[in-house]
Amino acid sequence: MRRIAIIVVVIAVIGLGLFWYNRPKPTPVVLKEVAAGKVEATLANTRAGTVEACQRTKLSTIIGGRIEYLGVKEGDRVKKGQLLLKLWNDDQQAQAALSQAQVVLAGKRVEEVCIAAVNAEKEAKRQSELREKGFVSSSREEAARTDAEVRRASCNTAKADVAQAEAKFRATRVEQGRVALYAPFDGTVAKIVGELGEYSTPSPPGVPTPPAIDLIDDSCLYVKAPMDEVDAPKIKAGQTVRITLDALPGKQIPGKVRRVAPYVSAVEKQARTVDIEVDFDQPEATGKLLVGYSADVEIILAGRDQVLRIPTAAIQEGGRVLVFNADSGKLEERQIKAGLANWEYTEVLDGLSAGDRIVTSLEKEGVKAEAKVTPDDKAKAK
Repeated sequence: MRRIAIIVVVIAVIGLGLFWYNRPKPTPVVLKEVAAGKVEATLANTRAGTVEACQRTKLSTIIGGRIEYLGVKEGDRVKKGQLLLKLWNDDQQAQAALSQAQVVLAGKRVEEVCIAAVNAEKEAKRQSELREKGFVSSSREEAARTDAEVRRASCNTAKADVAQAEAKFRATRVEQGRVALYAPFDGTVAKIVGELGEYSTPSPPGVPTPPAIDLIDDSCLYVKAPMDEVDAPKIKAGQTVRITLDALPGKQIPGKVRRVAPYVSAVEKQARTVDIEVDFDQPEATGKLLVGYSADVEIILAGRDQVLRIPTAAIQEGGRVLVFNADSGKLEERQIKAGLANWEYTEVLDGLSAGDRIVTSLEKEGVKAEAKVTPDDKAKAK
C-alpha cells in the first residue's frame, strides 16, 4: 500500500507540473493610461497635395518655326516684359520694312497733292472774284472750282492711303509678335523645351504638345490638396490648417483655407474628391520651398483643451474599449461615449475615468474581454 501511495503521489506531482507548464500564459498587451489633454476634430486630404505657384504659365509661340534666339536657360530669374525666345522671322522683318517705306512714300504723296489742292482752292477763289467783276466767264469760274474740289478729294485720298499704310505696318508688327515670347510677370524659368536652331511647335487647344517655356512665380506659393467629397460640406474658406511636407519632416506649418472648389473631381479608379487651396500664414517663415513639393493638410474643425482622451486606435467597433483590471489581471469591456475625434485621439465623455488603463494593442491574438493579460513593459518603454 505504501508503494502504491508513493506512485500516486508521484503521478499527481507530474500531472500538476505538466498542467502548470502548459497552462495558458497571460498575453502581454500595450496599455495606455486615460488622461486629460487636447483633442481636435480634423479632416485630412485623401491623396498627397502639391505646393503650387500663385502664378504659373506655360508659354508657346502662336506659330511654329526655327528658334533663332533663346535668351534664358532653366533656373534663370526674369523680369516682366523680358524677351525669352524668338523664332526666325526675316521674311516678316522684310515685310515690315516694306510697309514702313510705304508709310513714308504715302506721306510724301500727301504733301504733294495737298499743296496742289491748296493752290487750286486759291485759284478758284481768285476766279470767283474776277467773275463778280465781269473779267472772266462763268464757265471759267466753274472749271476752277471743279479743279479745286478734285484736288482736295485727291488730298483726302492720299491721307487715307497714309492711314492704310500705317495700319499695314502695325499689322506686320503684330505678326512679328506671333514668333516671340515675353515674360508676362517676374519669375523663374522652370523648363525649356527646345534648343537654339531647333523647330518649335505651338500648343493648340486639345493637343498635348509640350510648351516652349514653363515660367513660375515662386514668390507666392500655396498648397492644393484633394479632400473626400463626403467632407466637402464641412470645409469653408478661412478655416485653420496644419501643413506638413515630406521635405520638412517633423515640421508643421500653419495655414488657412483660401478656396474650396465648386465642383467634384472624378479621377479614374479613385474616390471623388474636392480640391481645396491653402495659403501659408507666414510665407517668409516657411523657408525656401519648391513648386511641386508633396504636402498634406489637416483642417481643424474644432478643438478642446484638457479633456479626457484616449488613442483613437484603442476604440473597437461600436464604441467599445478593453480596460485592464489590475486586481484580476483580466480585461473588461467598457462602452464609452465619444466626443471630438481625429485619427490620433478621441474625447471621452462617459465610460472611463482618469487613470484607467486601456489596451491599444488590439491586433494581438487573444486580446478580448475576460482574457488574462499582463502589461507589456518593453513596448511601453519604446
